[in-house]
Amino acid sequence: MLAVCLLVVAKAPVPGLAKTRLAASIGAAAAADIAAAALLDTLDAVAATPVTARVVAFTGDLDDAARAAEIRQRLTSFAVIDQRGDDFAERLAYAHADASVAADGVPVLQIGMDTPQVTPALLASCGGRLLDGDPVLGMAGDGGWWVLGVPSPATAQCLRQVPMSQSDTGARTLAALRATGAQVRLLPELDDVDTWADVEVVRAMCAPTSRFAAVGA
Repeated sequence: MLAVCLLVVAKAPVPGLAKTRLAASIGAAAAADIAAAALLDTLDAVAATPVTARVVAFTGDLDDAARAAEIRQRLTSFAVIDQRGDDFAERLAYAHADASVAADGVPVLQIGMDTPQVTPALLASCGGRLLDGDPVLGMAGDGGWWVLGVPSPATAQCLRQVPMSQSDTGARTLAALRATGAQVRLLPELDDVDTWADVEVVRAMCAPTSRFAAVGA
C-alpha cells in the first residue's frame, strides 16, 4: 500500500459543457457520453490502485450529466471535494491543497478524466516515483500534461501562474516546477482525449471490456 493520495480532477459530463471540441464534430450528447465513459474508467483504475487515499475534486451539476446514476454510485468509493477557484489553474492548486488535508498530508498524485487508458499498475508506478521525494510530471501528446505529483501542496501553488489548455502547458508546468528548486522526475507520456482522432487512438489502448473501448463502436 503506497502512502499516496490519488486525486482525480473532474467535472460533470453535461451535454453542451463537456468536450466541446469533440462535440463540434459528433454532437453534444455523444461527446458527453464519451466524457462519462472516460471518467468512469479512470475512477475504476484509481479505485484498484493500492494507495492510502483516493479523492475526487468535482465540479458541475451531476443531475444533468451523462451516465449520472453510474457516476454517482462510483463516487461513493471516493472522498469527494468541491473544486474552488476562479480559473482552472487556481482550481488545480486548491485541489492539491484540499486533497492533502483530506488525506492527512500524504503526497498527492493528480490526474484528470481524459486518459481512460490508465491502469492501476501505471498509477502505482507513478506513485512509487513520487515517494522518492521529488515532484513527478507526465506529459500529454498534445503538449499538456496528464499526471502531476507533488510531495507537498505548496509545490503545486506554482500552477497558478501557468496558462492551461495550451500547446505549451506541459513545458510551462515543468519550468514552473523547476523554478521552485525542485528536481522533477518525468513520467511516461500519454495521449488524452479532445478530438475524435484522439478517441480512436485512446480507445485502441483501453481494455476491451472497458466502457471507453465501446464508445462509438
